[in-house]
Amino acid sequence: MIKLRKIDHVCLCVSDVAAAARRYSLQFGLTVREQSATRATLACDYEPYSLELVAAIDDEPLGFAHCAWQLRRSVSLDQAREHLRVTHPAFEDHGGHLSLSDNEGFEHHIFPFAPDDDPRPAIARATSELPAMRPRKLGHVNRLTADLQASTRFYTEVLGMEIADYLGDAGVWLHVNSEHHQLALVDTGRPAFHHLAFDYYDFGTLRALFDNLAQHGRWLAWGPVRHGIAQNICGYVRITEEPLLVECYVDMEVLEPDHEPRHWRDDRFSSNTWGPLPPRSYFRFDDAAIESERESLETRGTPLAPLAD
Repeated sequence: MIKLRKIDHVCLCVSDVAAAARRYSLQFGLTVREQSATRATLACDYEPYSLELVAAIDDEPLGFAHCAWQLRRSVSLDQAREHLRVTHPAFEDHGGHLSLSDNEGFEHHIFPFAPDDDPRPAIARATSELPAMRPRKLGHVNRLTADLQASTRFYTEVLGMEIADYLGDAGVWLHVNSEHHQLALVDTGRPAFHHLAFDYYDFGTLRALFDNLAQHGRWLAWGPVRHGIAQNICGYVRITEEPLLVECYVDMEVLEPDHEPRHWRDDRFSSNTWGPLPPRSYFRFDDAAIESERESLETRGTPLAPLAD
């Protein structure tokens, strides 16, 4: 069985690499590591990078390109190859890493274990380039699915993830280490990438961060939220340039070594102990949904019309 250590990075296709790199660094506190006209890499803390931005080619869709994962120390890339030959023979071997797509076409890359250059925690290290308000790490990704059962089988049987929790028949949260989840699946009847999530230091950091984002024209599609599932405090920031949200969170639940998946009822207390369920627009990226949030139409009494099939 393959075993993953952590989420390594997320890659996004963007229309303008320089503009996108500036946005994610200035607004979310990431540090640009490398940048060219066609590619940029950005880091949260001391890691090589957590966010990769590549220039979209021709009519290539903007947004999610792939998610990369790092193997545990105990699993070699050769062992991962052997595992995939049995469970998912359609993978591609790039020598230094492997790539494959899940049942709904979302691409994933697998990299070998890479020890940290300096094993000390961030607070024990010194820097002359990292900003004060920055994420601690890239924590997880979330995607929407039209086939929750098949998607869950892919991530458990092919990528070796373990289930942390179920949300009725609507969602599954999966983990590869002790943090509650590194990937979540929500059944909305339509496959789509939904959000990537950055882990910040504490609730006070989120206050300063959300103030900064608001001054840059961003808004929370939902939040602040206190999840019952995973227990984290967070807000979901609408990104209009790429069809996705960015979750900024603190206080994620840490699982016991012998954790058993829980079955949560699909209600407000599972999703948000502090207040309402997300608005309809939260699961959408079309112009009508964005306009509904930008102009507060739903809270002013104008419901968002359903998407046409």
